Amino acid sequence: MSELFEQRRDRLAAGFAPLPDKPEETPESTLRALWYTAAGEARSAEAALLGELPALDLAQLVELDALIERRLGGTPLAHLTGRQHFLDMELLAGPAALVPRKETELLGLAAIDLARDAQLRDDAPIVVDVCTGCGNIALAVARHVTGARVFGADLSDAAISLARKNAVRLGLERRVEFLVGDLLAPFESEEFLGRVDLLTCNPPYISSAKVAQMAAETAEHEPRLAFDGGPLGVTILMRLLQEAPRFLREDGWLAFEVGLGQGPALARRLKAVDSYREVLERTDDNGAVRAILARR
Repeated sequence: MSELFEQRRDRLAAGFAPLPDKPEETPESTLRALWYTAAGEARSAEAALLGELPALDLAQLVELDALIERRLGGTPLAHLTGRQHFLDMELLAGPAALVPRKETELLGLAAIDLARDAQLRDDAPIVVDVCTGCGNIALAVARHVTGARVFGADLSDAAISLARKNAVRLGLERRVEFLVGDLLAPFESEEFLGRVDLLTCNPPYISSAKVAQMAAETAEHEPRLAFDGGPLGVTILMRLLQEAPRFLREDGWLAFEVGLGQGPALARRLKAVDSYREVLERTDDNGAVRAILARR
């Protein structure tokens, strides 16, 4: 098996370079993920690093080579395996929603901590995640903060369908409710206005002009709705900042991801208004601000 593996790993290594926002996808992990998929045991790149690879019969080897060709052709690994790892969850993935990125785990961890703090003052804090995509942030909070009432929303019916499937997969379908709607529109009711403890969002934040410069793997395979943030890349972010205060309770938190270079200016904007009493910046390993937390 080792020779078969090494030949195909070298082929992958020579044929593609992993994207910076998918650092977990090395030639080794990619091949292992495709190998498991060919064997009928779909795994993400991270999950595929665990365990001993199964033996493949001739038909499965043919399937593996076909998967390798599609990967080399630019199809995202998560679309081939149907899986993506996020924090401690193995999620269903596909063209219906943006594939969760490692960088978004920074927002996910912050959201979990904020929801836990909220539960100290309210046994059942309300958590709302907009632009929820496949549901990764909402599901992470529900998984780790068992008393929270968690809701997710997205403009895309297909994304919400995928998020609901992920909830069932994780056994969280009774703890997270996913709704279709434009940003905060699904929450325009007394149940949510002025009562949300935590509002999270991983919005589209790439400027429309830069979409054409993105890697084809993303621009041609993942939903544009999930990454095109308008002319300046902040169309949805500006709406979020304007609309969020109506929904947050006193001491409630707004937490959202930002694109590279956007963080400092957005943090200054939040600090300059009266709606928030505290604004925190979360940086990645390179020191770049990638998430902002603002307390009402």
